[in-house]
Amino acid sequence: MSTILACPECEDDVEISPSARLNEIIDCAGCSTELEILSLCPAVLACAPEVEEDWGE
Repeated sequence: MSTILACPECEDDVEISPSARLNEIIDCAGCSTELEILSLCPAVLACAPEVEEDWGE
């Protein structure tokens, strides 16, 4: 059974499948924001961090 959560960016419904994994990145269908699954029980979503350059560090 899937879990439905609100997108933290646009409040649209986001479906998390039962096969989802911790730290998986999914896209919101409403606003195309990349979301990271922070917890599965209870399910928690947050905006995924932006990938930044390390400038050779």
